[in-house]
Amino acid sequence: MQDKQSILNELENGVKNLQQEVAVEAARKAIAAGVSPVEAIEHGLSKGIREVGEKFARKEMFVVELIYAATIMEEAIKVLEPALKTSKEKRSSAGAVVLGTVAGDIHDIGKNLVRIMLEAGGFEVHDIGKDVPTENFVGKSKEVNASLVGASSLMTTTVQVQKELVDALRARGIRAPMMVGGAAVTDEWAREIGANYASDANSAVVIAKQLLGKR
Repeated sequence: MQDKQSILNELENGVKNLQQEVAVEAARKAIAAGVSPVEAIEHGLSKGIREVGEKFARKEMFVVELIYAATIMEEAIKVLEPALKTSKEKRSSAGAVVLGTVAGDIHDIGKNLVRIMLEAGGFEVHDIGKDVPTENFVGKSKEVNASLVGASSLMTTTVQVQKELVDALRARGIRAPMMVGGAAVTDEWAREIGANYASDANSAVVIAKQLLGKR
């Protein structure tokens, strides 16, 4: 039987080398060898997706490869899920993030990339989708006691909704920091509405950790 470290390495390599069969089989080996499912995720799969994210930021990998790496990670986690449910050990969380694309905007590729990288960074992400009404952002933020709220807007016609969202959150007593991004968004706009600007998925992770003191 393989030792724990070699299994963790296979989990990491399966994700970063875009080899789904390797990652899924390594997840099965982890279960058989009694490796903690939390450790398999945090010290195996997550390490792989972080490396993919770093390569993507350096323009050494394409968007489709990042998305595929995330799919591989999700498939491996499915194998680990039964053990996760019975394990007393819980995945560490850098904070709960509510993430979505604002009402009137149906674009979500950028938002999905942010979700992938935030999850790899240890955040508990609640992705509420695209074309999301402001009230849904508010409701989910209250439900999960969000540490951070992220809202994407690709179109100039919907960027104003981000301000409405900030106002609605504050009016309902939700003080979680707000992070905004998307093609129509600028740092100047973010500051104007009392939010924080993330230019891409990798900067979103950096900013989220800074805002929540998880440097």
